[in-house]
Amino acid sequence: MKRKISFTTQGKRSDIGDFKIYRLLPNRYLSSVGPFVFLDHVPPVTHLSNEPLKVVDGSGAHPHRGIATLTYILNGEADHHDSKGHTAIVHSGGAQWMKAGNGIIHDEAMNVDSETTDLVTHAFQFWINLPSKQKAESPEYMPVQASDIPKKLLDNKAGWIKVVAGNYENMISKIPSYSKQLLYHLHLEAGKQFVLATEKEVEYAAFLPLQSAIINDTSFEKGDLITFDSNEGNIEIQNNSDVGADIILFGGEKYNEPIIFGGPFVMNSQEEIAQAYEDFHLGKYGKISYEQHN
Repeated sequence: MKRKISFTTQGKRSDIGDFKIYRLLPNRYLSSVGPFVFLDHVPPVTHLSNEPLKVVDGSGAHPHRGIATLTYILNGEADHHDSKGHTAIVHSGGAQWMKAGNGIIHDEAMNVDSETTDLVTHAFQFWINLPSKQKAESPEYMPVQASDIPKKLLDNKAGWIKVVAGNYENMISKIPSYSKQLLYHLHLEAGKQFVLATEKEVEYAAFLPLQSAIINDTSFEKGDLITFDSNEGNIEIQNNSDVGADIILFGGEKYNEPIIFGGPFVMNSQEEIAQAYEDFHLGKYGKISYEQHN
């Protein structure tokens, strides 16, 4: 049995600075998939070899509270600084996770990967809603390079799957979780198929960033976000094209507490949103030190 498809939608253009961005979540159909309440796709851009590097200088600094941000970098490198003293550069294929907890300011820049000759940048940013207990905890940060993300080759040379968050079979991501969550990067070779056995009461979504695919017997196009009902059943993905296809699968247990958005804050009540802004303006989130990386 296959899970029924609930709906499909394309991202809404929502550029930030020089970056072309497509916002997939939240959208007019739903506000979350499992604990995931936000998804921006930064599509591939090929840069000039002599293009000036973007620097972390305070111009893009902004606060967060009540969520964990998860940036997955397919191509390029992400330079991170935050007000708790964390700094890191994460390269192609890696991810960075930041628990905003009770308040943090961060600043980041995306550039081409200095460890390769690739001139492409391509990334995703997710917000993972924290349970109320973790919203009150101190911030944390974890950079995860590509070599530390579990990856499995599929049978019959069908492709591979990476476990960016959560677990799959015997593979477990280093990224912390406070409820059931999953974020997989699936690569399917031309003409191949993959079947994901789903768990009851776990919410799932699939995103096609670059290629079309057939999911549960329905054809979808590049840029489509697909969600599924909550009944039991498999998610069957077929790549009938003549090139490899990438699919992002994510979701988890339904978030059962109230979800209140307030700009960069996601809390459980309007009063908590107001407190988040007050604490930010009082300087309780700290300041970023823009010193060189160690």
